[in-house]
Amino acid sequence: MDTNTSLLMNMTAGNSMNVSGRIQSVSAGYIVLDVFSYLILAVTFVLGVLGNGLVIWVAGFRMVRTVTTISYLNLAIADFCFTSTLPFFITSKAMEGQWPFGWFMCKFIFTIVDINLFGSVFLIALIALDRCICVLHPVWAQNHRTVGLAKKVIIVPWLCAFLLTLPVIIRLTTVPNKLGPGKTACTFDFSPWTKDLEEKQKVAITMLTIRGIIRFIIGFSTPMSIVAICYGLIATKLHRKGMIKSSRSLRVLSFVVAAFFLCWCPFQIVALIATIRIRERLAGMAQNIQIALNITSSLAFFNSCLNPMLYVFMGQDFRERLIHSLPTSLERALSEDSAQTNDTGTSSTLPSDNNVNAM
Repeated sequence: MDTNTSLLMNMTAGNSMNVSGRIQSVSAGYIVLDVFSYLILAVTFVLGVLGNGLVIWVAGFRMVRTVTTISYLNLAIADFCFTSTLPFFITSKAMEGQWPFGWFMCKFIFTIVDINLFGSVFLIALIALDRCICVLHPVWAQNHRTVGLAKKVIIVPWLCAFLLTLPVIIRLTTVPNKLGPGKTACTFDFSPWTKDLEEKQKVAITMLTIRGIIRFIIGFSTPMSIVAICYGLIATKLHRKGMIKSSRSLRVLSFVVAAFFLCWCPFQIVALIATIRIRERLAGMAQNIQIALNITSSLAFFNSCLNPMLYVFMGQDFRERLIHSLPTSLERALSEDSAQTNDTGTSSTLPSDNNVNAM
């Protein structure tokens, strides 16, 4: 995700100061949408921290370590880390885009945000690839799909996310008086070698355009294309065998992917339009784009608290077990289909949940 867009709380607040002459109906509508975005962010924070924290506890400490639990554990960690940063966004948004937390927290918070948002989509693609391999090549999966290999492969999505976050680590900083006298913003500074505003703007437009295109292609389109191809191959194979409705782990992944796509697709489209119209945005003349970014980003962020609920609902006998044993419902949802994916090595030697192989 584009961190400049992640900072839309700052930009929206700053640009809203320049549109006081708009007609009252537009202003009232914006206020309603703004309040709605506050509500979504607050709900996402509460449900995301509690829900993903529960998944981390169940998948990390209560369940037998398998390839599937390792994957979903990492996805929960990514969502947990991201939702933990939301109070900083909410505070900055409430202060009209100012960043009161200092230079270090500016870099640290948005590094955490980008790594985990990129990491989430890459992990979903990796899980889809894993499911595809299990269905298309069950014999190979039985012999080679081990917990040890999974622990090595799971590093790849995080490494890719880190590489895409390097611009944040290098070029994100606090800029005094960005939003007005005495108001500090946390934003990119791509041209610290010059004080010429025109040159700074040219460099910023170029870099943000490149970053926006990379975000859309590598951070969304490519992973979703991989997922779509994997689903097509899986559906074809299972349909031939009449097993299309029998795989619990595939149903869980289906809902996770669907939720991710529905939440993130509107934002990615709006963000791509915002990249194309970057000159207008930097000049504060694209208020409609800023409002659209504000709302669609809140919806995208909301996805980070959905997965734990999906895991529980996908577990067997949800209604009977929700009150009595929520962790058990999570364990059922995150467990593998034994007929498809019995892990060799560590997991195959553990016959029951009483023997938990701690990380």
